[in-house]
Amino acid sequence: MSRTRTSDVLVIGGGIIGLVTAWRAAQRGFTTAVVDPEPGGGAAQVAAGMLAAVTELHYGEQTLLGLNLASARRYPDFAAELTDATGHDLGYRRCGTLAVALDADDRTHLRELHTLQRRSGLDSEWLSGRECRRLEPMLAPGVRGGLRVDGDHQIDPRRVAGALVAACERAGVVFHRTWAERLDVVRDRAAGVTTTGGTELGAGQVVLAAGSLSGRLAGVPDDVLPPVRPVKGQVLRLTVPKRYAPFLSRTVRAVVRGSQVYLVPRESGELVVGATSEELGWDTTVTAGGVYELLRDAHELVPGITELPLTETRAGLRPGSPDNAPLLGPTELAGLSLATGHYRNGVLLTPVTGDAMAHVLTTGELPDEARPFTPRRFGAAALTEQPA
Repeated sequence: MSRTRTSDVLVIGGGIIGLVTAWRAAQRGFTTAVVDPEPGGGAAQVAAGMLAAVTELHYGEQTLLGLNLASARRYPDFAAELTDATGHDLGYRRCGTLAVALDADDRTHLRELHTLQRRSGLDSEWLSGRECRRLEPMLAPGVRGGLRVDGDHQIDPRRVAGALVAACERAGVVFHRTWAERLDVVRDRAAGVTTTGGTELGAGQVVLAAGSLSGRLAGVPDDVLPPVRPVKGQVLRLTVPKRYAPFLSRTVRAVVRGSQVYLVPRESGELVVGATSEELGWDTTVTAGGVYELLRDAHELVPGITELPLTETRAGLRPGSPDNAPLLGPTELAGLSLATGHYRNGVLLTPVTGDAMAHVLTTGELPDEARPFTPRRFGAAALTEQPA
């Protein structure tokens, strides 16, 4: 038999975006619940955790850059607050990032990126190949040049997810460890969800923050359903034995044969290598080809990597949107807000998303910095084009 439990705010999805929304809502005094079978799971379990607002800059994404930079500026205080609240070490490192070029074409591309960064008022320094190798002696001799960006940091997303679960629990957030099967709409207003077990969970406000699954929830009107699709990424984790330390002192990234590859060294000795980007629907298979390509490209960048133990292979799904930017805030359906579509910037955008969604839940409106990312920027035609 179904039973109804009511909260002020119900968050659908317990990944880091859903969790930070719930935590901030609870801090604002809302009785808050999260529905997710495995809180703290999702894309954060696969993500590398680069806080790379500058080196992730792409042409045509200057508006998103503003949001990324706003969130990056909040990260030191956000990480300190989360650690103070839970005692969890988040693996936050201000070690900087080095983006390098391995051939003449890549060097030209990096030079153009550097010009765009400088034009955008960003702090990055061009280095010769020799200067790159002086910073990171493990780099291949063929490195042609690179960009040093000391302001691009890193964090461990798995630790962030675990800390956010703990912070939510301490703030009184209730976890319903099950799937939301259907959004319940009463008199043209989102009123809660029905779970796969038949339980009705009522709410004054509902936030859909289910990552790549956000576009599949039954009961959401077609003109409100977010145009979010899964984009597969495969990631490797290796361990740097103490005899090799320090292997890399900062995040190193490059474009090799047109594919992005990055190496993120943790203080724990873990080295994360990623990431493929594949439009393969809901497939999360780790493939021999994906592992081979990552190791091949990483070996061209840092030849010594093939001596390291391979400890984990994983594949996850990033929530992509039509313009690669998040959908934040109220929808055309009263009582329903979105916090999804963060694509490759979910970890980076966690602090600013939590603040923006708390503002939405309190005032009904997005703060100024988040207004360009309203779900209403997509027309009805875009909202009904869902992936198969």
